[in-house]
Amino acid sequence: MQTDLSRRVFVTKAAQSLLGVTALSQLGSKAFAIPGENTSPLKQVPTARNVIYLYMKGGMSHLDTWDPKPENADVMGLTKVINTNVDGIRLSENLPLMARQADKVAIIRGMTSNQGAHEQGEYFQHTSYTLRSSIKHPSMGAWLEKFQGRGNPTLPGSVMIGNDSRHPGAGFFEAKFAPLMINDPESGISNVRPNSWFTEDRMMNRLEVAKNLDAKFAQTYNVKNVRAYSDMYDDAVKMMKSEELKAFDLDAEDAKLRDKYGRDRFGQGCLLARRLVEHGVRHIEVTFGSWDTHNANFTRVPELADELDAALSTLLQDLESRGMLKETLVVLATEFGRTPEINQNDGRDHHPAGFSCVLAGGGIRGGQVYGATDEKGDKVAENPVGVPDLNATIGYALGLPLDQVLYSPSKRPFTVSDKGKPVVSLFG
Repeated sequence: MQTDLSRRVFVTKAAQSLLGVTALSQLGSKAFAIPGENTSPLKQVPTARNVIYLYMKGGMSHLDTWDPKPENADVMGLTKVINTNVDGIRLSENLPLMARQADKVAIIRGMTSNQGAHEQGEYFQHTSYTLRSSIKHPSMGAWLEKFQGRGNPTLPGSVMIGNDSRHPGAGFFEAKFAPLMINDPESGISNVRPNSWFTEDRMMNRLEVAKNLDAKFAQTYNVKNVRAYSDMYDDAVKMMKSEELKAFDLDAEDAKLRDKYGRDRFGQGCLLARRLVEHGVRHIEVTFGSWDTHNANFTRVPELADELDAALSTLLQDLESRGMLKETLVVLATEFGRTPEINQNDGRDHHPAGFSCVLAGGGIRGGQVYGATDEKGDKVAENPVGVPDLNATIGYALGLPLDQVLYSPSKRPFTVSDKGKPVVSLFG
């Protein structure tokens, strides 16, 4: 009896502190069940079903990649410029393979952010909201699943390849909208198959016992955060039993194609992303970095760009050859660019005032540049695109209701991309 009472006290106090079910629990499920309102006039027929989001962690130098300044040798340093297969578009020599596929991409050279530190910039790029200690905002994958559901009921709605501990995940949404985190794309998912002793029957028996023990608690605190806990177990069991787990097996791919993507984690992550899209996972993020080149910029960027160039160019070709590029929006993003000034360590420092992101597929018209920085690559001189605008453009492609309001548990209103406006001229 004493043990039982102690357990009850512990669980109740844990719920009070971790799940927020003290006074709010008296309100029942209505406390967290405020419906959305103000259906968006921007909602349209989606041009994309899936997103492969390639995140360049650390702040990619736009000058040494997507926005070179060939007439300004002082700014360019050791980086040279090459032509592409689109007249009028030039890229850094660090991206020779992508130069042959410029006709597939839209380069946004007018990106701007108000966040100049890594953690704050990454959070802003993923959520459209500034980092706060009082709330955690949902990422785009969570918004997509919240509004449109999963593409494959037995696999996660979104997957994060890179296991970034700073990723906002589901934010204030239920835990079931969080991405599945994978550190190494070649390792697949650990612990999904029972061993010889811990059989499926034993596992199911233990889950049933746990469910019975939790039944009274779940009934007393019938709120979404408590329900999300049992949902997590249900989803895990579905995935463990799913035949679709073969999507995570890169050994099923041709060795030559794997070589072409690059045998590094980013290249194999891009290949895994393509496989997951084929199996119905609708939002996959692959992180790559660090692009934080305060030191040795002209040594590090060519090395990083070499991996990026192989993986991205192969991904676009692979998607196109399989007829998947039209419905898959490929996004390349970073939290900010790097300064035109070259510092004393042969590096470039943080620069949120002007940088570049890239879109391809999913209804985007390739072979175009949108916006421009000035002759130094310092400030945006034409068609500025804020971070919320980029996220609104992604949401627009997916057909998300950009103006529909959903409420956090504290009853504060939020939308997909805050006040961002989609750049609709990129489509066509």
